[in-house]
Amino acid sequence: MDFEWSPDQIALREEAAAVAADAVQRFGRHNVTWMNGYSKEFSQELAQRGWIGMIWPKEFGGGGRPPIDRLIVGEEMIKAGAPIAASWFGDRQMGPALIQYGTKEQQEQFLPDILAGKSTWCIGMSEPNSGSDLASLKTSARDDGDEWVINGQKIWTSFGAHADYCYLICRTNSEGPPHAGISEIIVPMNTPGIEIRPITDMTTNRHFCEVFFTDVRVPKANLVGREGGAFGQTMRQLEHERGGIDRLMSNYAQFKHAMSLADTSQSTVRQEVAKLETGYRIGRILVIREVLKQAPAGFSAATKCFCTEHQQKVDEFVYRMMGASGALWDDMVQGLVYGPGYTIMGGTSNVMRNILGERVLGLPKL
Repeated sequence: MDFEWSPDQIALREEAAAVAADAVQRFGRHNVTWMNGYSKEFSQELAQRGWIGMIWPKEFGGGGRPPIDRLIVGEEMIKAGAPIAASWFGDRQMGPALIQYGTKEQQEQFLPDILAGKSTWCIGMSEPNSGSDLASLKTSARDDGDEWVINGQKIWTSFGAHADYCYLICRTNSEGPPHAGISEIIVPMNTPGIEIRPITDMTTNRHFCEVFFTDVRVPKANLVGREGGAFGQTMRQLEHERGGIDRLMSNYAQFKHAMSLADTSQSTVRQEVAKLETGYRIGRILVIREVLKQAPAGFSAATKCFCTEHQQKVDEFVYRMMGASGALWDDMVQGLVYGPGYTIMGGTSNVMRNILGERVLGLPKL
């Protein structure tokens, strides 16, 4: 395996870093920017550069570029805090899902606006009593002729208040094993019967939302893939989500800030910096394996565990370097507050370790 970046990749990284720095100057720096940094204007600028859908197949309007190119661009955007959230889910998950499972009509209807940075998508997955255990979800879609009638509630829906569409994971059949009746349906967020309640989190951000569905009617044609077959579809999408560079670099700005304060003449500080830098390098290798599809099925659980727990170690280091100023409320400290959530979002570390044990190591199920 060659661990050297090619001249073209180095040039792309430098270009992406410059674009990200300019975006921060114009739109501000955002903590955990793939969730908090919302700007459709900047998303459309990324689209004009061909940086949305850059690794999608060309026959679907994408750039057909190597997967590593998207990792490079994404890493530089996240490190800088550039506002990429408006296009992040559509580019990373919804577009590829529609390419793999969608009908030709769905692809023609939805892919162009994702590629142009014009549409924002949210994912309707977590529920009040169904988080990491997808098979326990209760939100239902009832077959009513040419329509689905949807009832239920979702929570922790990022950008529910801004999204044009919800990629809804719901139950279309209650018979048989719990995972067997789950389907994916595209729901326009302006459909009557949808109520959105933004949640103000500890950082004062409001990207998370509760979304309530009351007799929401959408066309039957909005079903993605096979009815009742979405459990496997969703698990494959989560492989992308759990093994991405966002799981490693979300608080990198805080790390750089701490390094500007650290007294690296002290041996204990030098040792800690070396450990964290080693963690970044190992984490990047794990993410690259995911991106290049060199990791075994289910291994993204290990990647997520390592990377998000590394981010928590970074937060602890930052607090120590900031000293008393870490107790004051400012932009840097606001970013640190997300630390406990890194190992929860996208599946808790305990759940990830169970997945790793059962699917990768072959351990018996508990």
